[in-house]
Amino acid sequence: MQILTVDVGTGTQDVLLFDSERELENCFKLVLPSPTMVIADRVRAATAARKRLVLTGVTMGGGPSHWATMDHVRAGLEAFATPDAARTFDDDLDAVVEMGIRVVSDDEAMGLADAGAAHVFLRDLAFGPLLRTLSAFGVAVHLDGLAVAVFDHGAAPPGFSDRVFRFDYLRDRLSRGLGLGGFAFTREAVPPAMTRLRAVANTAPSDLPLLLMDTAPAAVAGALEDARVRASSAPIVANVGNFHCLAFHLVDGQVTGLFEHHTGELSSARLAAYVEQLADGTISNEAVFADMGHGAIVFDTDAPPPDLLAVTGPRRALMVGSSLQPYLAVPHGDMMLTTSRCARRSSVGWAPRTVGNPLDRRHGRRYGDFGRAHSCVYDQS
Repeated sequence: MQILTVDVGTGTQDVLLFDSERELENCFKLVLPSPTMVIADRVRAATAARKRLVLTGVTMGGGPSHWATMDHVRAGLEAFATPDAARTFDDDLDAVVEMGIRVVSDDEAMGLADAGAAHVFLRDLAFGPLLRTLSAFGVAVHLDGLAVAVFDHGAAPPGFSDRVFRFDYLRDRLSRGLGLGGFAFTREAVPPAMTRLRAVANTAPSDLPLLLMDTAPAAVAGALEDARVRASSAPIVANVGNFHCLAFHLVDGQVTGLFEHHTGELSSARLAAYVEQLADGTISNEAVFADMGHGAIVFDTDAPPPDLLAVTGPRRALMVGSSLQPYLAVPHGDMMLTTSRCARRSSVGWAPRTVGNPLDRRHGRRYGDFGRAHSCVYDQS
């Protein structure tokens, strides 16, 4: 059984080719520049060449790609985008136009590209290039499934805060009692408002079983693959990403509270204070939001105190040396692949092309509901 897992972040995309015929530590993995960083470089090249810029493709993660496009506009150069590509920068296309980016049809975009404009195609999932990279090293890819994680703010209505919309979504999913698994979806089950997840679903091969998940809870779920974290009955698990920081307080696998913030807004002391407030149930949604975070919620004010603070993510150094004595989670020996490990724990209801529930006999754990009945070799374009 082979599953390709891709964690699409702001700084990097972290790739694991899980193969049940190999020890997990020997499965092939890649840490590559994130799609938005790659797009930003291509936009900057267009700016340096003083070319008009035309963006096509689908909605993807913004950040660096958005900043580079705005630098292009501020340099006095024209920028055009098709509607789906433009929603990378704002779900409200009128707001995109106000940024100085002209929204054009697909035909108009192709005409601009044919006339010499720098053409940049937007997507979070570069499936073909990933396969070509593996193939270049002689790796035979016969996939039984694909798992992709992205951070999705969701399509907030015009005038509605993206941060509030995002946190309302987190609250709604958790209120359903599904735990971290409530953030995992099959292709057909992605909520309509989660436009970035839906864009990945639309660009992945249609005949390949697909699991989609939000990166933040996926990283927390992946941290539970660390033996020490898994042994804890009431851990706080924090993922300190390049762009976002999220922490969950879990009791016997159930979420009792969480907060989510922007990593760049946090000092070590401020992050530690929020973790302490989450631990004692006093954290305030209003205070986190006023501090430029997304929000906080405590579902159970009588929850037992945490017996472990586990930290993962590329910016975890923010907590190193803290008086809270964090444990740096390294599931299967690799912190950067934490999110990619979560496919093992988030596959409930994900049972395409299955002839049963395969078990890895060496570990005695369920890896997902993939069967060997129908593996495929995919086009790499």
